Amino acid sequence: MTPPPIPTPTPDTGPETGPHTGPSTGPLAGVRVVELAGIGPGPFAAMVLADLGADVVRVDRPGGAGLAIDPAYDLTNRNKRSVLIDLKADGGAGAVLDLVERADVLIEGYRPGVAERLGVGPDACLARNPRLVYGRMTGWGQDGPLADRAGHDIGYIAVTGTLGMIGRAEEAPAVPANLVGDYAGGSLYLVIGVLAALQHARAEGGRGQVVDAAVVDGAAHLATMIHGMMAAGGWQDRRGANLLDGGCPFYGCYETADGQYMAVGALEQRFYNEFVRLLGLPDDAPARKEFDRWDELRAAVAARFKQRTRAEWTEVFEGSDACVAPVLSLREAPAHPQLAARGTFVEHAGITQPAPAPRFSATPGAVRSGPALPGADTESVARDWGLPAHSVPAAGPEAPEAPGPTTG
Repeated sequence: MTPPPIPTPTPDTGPETGPHTGPSTGPLAGVRVVELAGIGPGPFAAMVLADLGADVVRVDRPGGAGLAIDPAYDLTNRNKRSVLIDLKADGGAGAVLDLVERADVLIEGYRPGVAERLGVGPDACLARNPRLVYGRMTGWGQDGPLADRAGHDIGYIAVTGTLGMIGRAEEAPAVPANLVGDYAGGSLYLVIGVLAALQHARAEGGRGQVVDAAVVDGAAHLATMIHGMMAAGGWQDRRGANLLDGGCPFYGCYETADGQYMAVGALEQRFYNEFVRLLGLPDDAPARKEFDRWDELRAAVAARFKQRTRAEWTEVFEGSDACVAPVLSLREAPAHPQLAARGTFVEHAGITQPAPAPRFSATPGAVRSGPALPGADTESVARDWGLPAHSVPAAGPEAPEAPGPTTG
């Protein structure tokens, strides 16, 4: 597949925001989504739907509810449009319900019960639109003893056992940013649920329903294979002691002479043979299956990697099946030859960012517009969704208290 072209940024103009630059060609073109603004996994899930072509209208509240950065750089709001509605003001809930009546999906990330108190809970929304898919994104879920408690990604993955698997045996668990909890266990499971429910709603005799997506559920589900291995005796319930968690000397990261790192994943015998040959491991090094000598093998591998720089080792392993790769930084990654050839990253209005994924042969996705600025699209949304302009009110300048903590 030919990678999409990378647009040349316009110099000295800053990031592009505001209206969409062209019609959607993605597989979800024609699907309308209302997103009640929050932080964390909800906005990322809505971005995924927007990347796939859905018309996502983000309902921002006065005072904002996004990242603590200039909203022009909040890439999780790309490909969306925004209206400002104060859900605590008279008519606020009614304005959202007017959008809901014309929507296919709604996404919210409030604590349980908050949407109901604001007048935009599942009952109110499904009464206006019985075929609506109502997506709820929380950390703990809609029920259980912790459902009403605040939380963040690190706590959710901690109690599922996922965090405890990651890191070196002799060190504290390594925090994987918010990728495993918020985004993998939260956002992507919400997207799966929304798409499945949307398929059901559009089937003969189908109807809408509520999708309860919880980070704890998704993060636990991600470890399904590991639980099976543990039950079979093939995984120890401690980190740094297993095949895929750094316990294996030929599956892990090694420092190079310049303080950088190489990642090794030579699990299968034929790949391991290639790895050993190119690394130049001494003939007297422990064998791959001498499990009681893995510490010696790890030390021998580490000593070899310390003798050359990351660039030198990258050249050594280039084009081989040794399953070795340089560990790149976020700024370095877009220039990697494989990622550049596929267009894995794109540059839109001066911001380098991951391209929409996955890819479709007939309905390709694209970055159509930069992050939506709060309230910037009131007129276009009213026009395109068939609403009177006054039915999507512009909020006043005062910023009331937020309707409730998000899952963050």
